[in-house]
Amino acid sequence: MCGITALLLADQNLMASPELHEGLGMLQHRGQDAAGIVTCGNKGRLYQIKGNGMVRDVFDQPKLEQLVGSMGVGHVRYPTAGSSSMSEAQPFYVNSPYGIVFAHNGNLVNAEELRTFLDQDAHRHINTESDSELLLNIFANNLQKTGKFRINEEDIFTAIKGIFDVCHGGYACVAMIAGFGIIGFRDPHGIRPIGFAKRQSPKGMDYMFASESVVCDGCSFSDFEDLRPGEAVIMTKAGRVSRRELVPNANFTPCIFEYVYFSRPDSIIDGISVYKCRLAMGEALADEVLRKLGPDHDIDVIIPVPDTSRVAALQTAYKLDITYREGFIKNRYIGRTFIMPGQAMRKKTVRRKFNAMALEFADKNVLIVDDSIVRGTTSKEIVQMARDAGAKKVYLASCAPAIRFPNVYGIDMPTPKELIAYEKNDDEIAEALGVDKVIFQTLQGLEESCVKFNHNIVSWDASVFDGKYVTGKVDAEYLQHLEDLRSDGKKGKLEDTQSPETLGLYNFNLQLK
Repeated sequence: MCGITALLLADQNLMASPELHEGLGMLQHRGQDAAGIVTCGNKGRLYQIKGNGMVRDVFDQPKLEQLVGSMGVGHVRYPTAGSSSMSEAQPFYVNSPYGIVFAHNGNLVNAEELRTFLDQDAHRHINTESDSELLLNIFANNLQKTGKFRINEEDIFTAIKGIFDVCHGGYACVAMIAGFGIIGFRDPHGIRPIGFAKRQSPKGMDYMFASESVVCDGCSFSDFEDLRPGEAVIMTKAGRVSRRELVPNANFTPCIFEYVYFSRPDSIIDGISVYKCRLAMGEALADEVLRKLGPDHDIDVIIPVPDTSRVAALQTAYKLDITYREGFIKNRYIGRTFIMPGQAMRKKTVRRKFNAMALEFADKNVLIVDDSIVRGTTSKEIVQMARDAGAKKVYLASCAPAIRFPNVYGIDMPTPKELIAYEKNDDEIAEALGVDKVIFQTLQGLEESCVKFNHNIVSWDASVFDGKYVTGKVDAEYLQHLEDLRSDGKKGKLEDTQSPETLGLYNFNLQLK
């Protein structure tokens, strides 16, 4: 999962980089592997800073001052397709045609087919393993077909419609055309989130795209609107805004895991408050706890795994009338273990990240609430920490159903054998985790927790729970190919073969002129 943002300021004497940097900081939870910003200044010149690491590691004041220009694109990344090589830090850039900068969140399911087309038919060189570069070059190739000296909005809409016709998967994208403006678009199923907002300034209207509404809120933008599935929005330096739904009767199936784990609780995505949604998940989970353990359960205390599950755990405790306590203290300077590359790194990091307070566990029957259980690395270590702190019994409840299927739309959990619930029933999962009982939210309960806040959404991408892939083109052969690319062991071997000196306008702190 990645975070994307783009900014266009009405006052062309101002710099976009400070607010882009601030926005990436608010999206840091979506990716901690790499960060980058590209801006556009006078005469369409592009300026770039990007590299591996957290936002605070990649940028400082002197570097931000180098990012000249009143519009730009920003990206935070963790690797799904491709590797963690610095060459895959975004945004990406191609000089022909027109000078296009591009950033993307999601994943394509027909990447190999597109790679072959770009090589054999379009004759465009692909420098990395990233799906984002494929999308960029499909977009560039479509614009190239116009043969024009200068393009207009109609040409851009046509080019994006061409992307929708051939690129299958879940993706939200922002782009910038040198000297022209910024663009945002969303895949025909609306799987990955993106929206935009505006802000009045003395020189006119400023515009911002972002993965989550919290970025626009934090930068004092208002009237946030989500892009519809298959919709594109174009904002020009002249202040024109054009939007068009390019896929008629699109099947809207947003990713439900955004609400479970990835998005910040203070974001509103597709009209749904993530905070309210997680409260509802907590209530539904309480019903499932009663169904599994009965009204005469022996739970003494409910303790969340910080931070994502706090909201749901609080509501679960409220509905069950059980004491809520903070038993795990989190080191906030350690990254999210689920999105860390490599199983060994995730496992090593868990005990550095959390500390169990014995006074909340000793001689108690504890219900630990987590947002989800993926590989089980964090859960197993946390359960053992609770037992080491003196807990008599440990129950583990998940706000999400058991994850038994790979995700192919941009979440890094694609290898089924790495999932704790793979080919296991609940009792077998409990044994593997070392808990007395594991309790999973039902898929119906999860969907109802979300749809109650937006009845216009009638279906979801819940493929990690039910194995149904809404875009098609996902068969056993593709899943095996994905497993070969993304398993922890094989991903490490891929990274070993990647040179950090990869050539091209994709990496390092380059100034593009």
